[in-house]
This record gives sequence, structure tokens and C-alpha cells, in this order.
Amino acid sequence: MMQDDLLLAFDDAKRRSRMALTQRVAVVAVIVVTALVVLSFVARAAVGAGVLPDVALGNTEYDGRFVFVRLSYEMSLRIGDGDVPWAHDYPDAERNLTKILSDVTRLNPFQGPNGGNVLPLDDSELHKFPFAYMSEPGYWVQTDAEAESLRNYLLKGGFLVFDDFRGEHWDNFEVQIGRVLPEARLVALDIAHPVFHSFFDIKTLEMDDWMYGLPPRFYGVFEDNDPNERLMLVANYNNDIGEYWEYAETGWLPIDLTNEAYQFGVNYVMYAMTH
Repeated sequence: MMQDDLLLAFDDAKRRSRMALTQRVAVVAVIVVTALVVLSFVARAAVGAGVLPDVALGNTEYDGRFVFVRLSYEMSLRIGDGDVPWAHDYPDAERNLTKILSDVTRLNPFQGPNGGNVLPLDDSELHKFPFAYMSEPGYWVQTDAEAESLRNYLLKGGFLVFDDFRGEHWDNFEVQIGRVLPEARLVALDIAHPVFHSFFDIKTLEMDDWMYGLPPRFYGVFEDNDPNERLMLVANYNNDIGEYWEYAETGWLPIDLTNEAYQFGVNYVMYAMTH
């Protein structure tokens, strides 16, 4: 009987020990996740205060590899919440996209600490890279010299993706495009266009409206305004594909949504590299 009592006591002690260990692990997990979230918000707060990472440390000279280029523009603070528009989702968006490009294509993209290069609109280095990305063009402003430089970039073969804008942001975007390409016509793109089949065979342009609650739309500008000619730019309107790249590895967003965003990103890059 005494032996049975000892065995029961031993089993109870083990059970209590396992419960205590489980509780400690759970507490540590909560602390770690909380710390990561806090660090994320601290980093975003720094950007919101106009304190940006040293982008020069992440820039690389052209060496033949694909480099993701993010365009910076003069608008130091967004009206209202203090965010820096061109740096939205930076640098995680490009870091995550270039990882995917490395995994599924043979591009061997540059994967630096900032995910790619950050260049102003009138930087002559821009002409060495066939792909560029601009975030939040609803807040985009430019000088005449910058508009001319971007015009030359597009006419000489550059491909530009505009992302993360919605609703009334279209008005400023359209004005600024008119300064870059005065004769350009922005036209709605449909699923038949080759840009949506350049690598992944995208089946539909209907995406979850998770970000803005508005139906995403895709617009483009063609050389000589001819739909049979090269597509020079894509505008992800009522959409924020870069946001989905940024958060793809966090588990906070539906995996189907982030996978769709990666497919659009990879296709844009492959189209830019082959047209």
C-alpha cells in the first residue's frame, strides 16, 4: 500500500512539474511575441517620425544581377499620421519578394540588408536597373527635372510599379503621370495581358479587399498608347501588394492572399526583365 502511495505521489509530482513547465513556456512565448510586436511598432514609429534607415548601406552597384529599386520622392511627412509615404513597407516588402524570386526563378537577385536599392527619381543610377517600385503615389510630388528623368527611364525600357493607393489618391497620381508622360493614357488592364502570365499563370485579377475594403484594379500605360506595344508601368489601384509581401512571413495575413501578392510581384519582375 505504501508503495502504491509513493507511486501516486511520484506521478502527481511529475504531472505538476509538466504543468509548471508548460506554463513557463507559454509565458516565455507571450513575452517573445510581445517583444517582436513592440519592436515592429518602434521601427514604424521611427519611420513615422521621419527617421529612416541608412539606405545608402543597402544600395549596391550594378553587377548584372536583378536589383529591386524603390523610388524615393520629396514629401518628408505624410499629412496626418507622419508616415513617410515612399518608405511604406520598407524594407521587409522587398526583402521577402527577393527571397521568393531567388527560390522560384533563376534571377539570382541581390539580397542586401535593405532588400535592394533606394534611389531618387532623378538619379542617373536608375537607368541601370530595369525595374522600379513606388509606394503611395497619392502623395508623390516631383520637380520638372525628376519628371523628365523618369520619362527617359520609361521610354528607354524601364518598367515601373505603382502600389498602395486608393480612392481620391488617384487624382494626384494621374496629375503626376501626366507630368512624366504628357501623352499617356492610363487604361484598365484585364487578365489576358501577358504581364499576368509572364511566370505564374494568374487566373483572375479579383483579390481580397483586405487592405482598403475597395475592389482592387490594375491600370497600365503602353508605349505609344498602343496595347500591342510594351507595357511601361502597372498601377495597383485600391490595393497594397507591398503590404502583403511585408507581412507574408508573420502569419498575420491569409496565406492565399500573400501567395497571390507574390505571384503578381514575380510576374512584374519577369515581365520587366523580358520586355
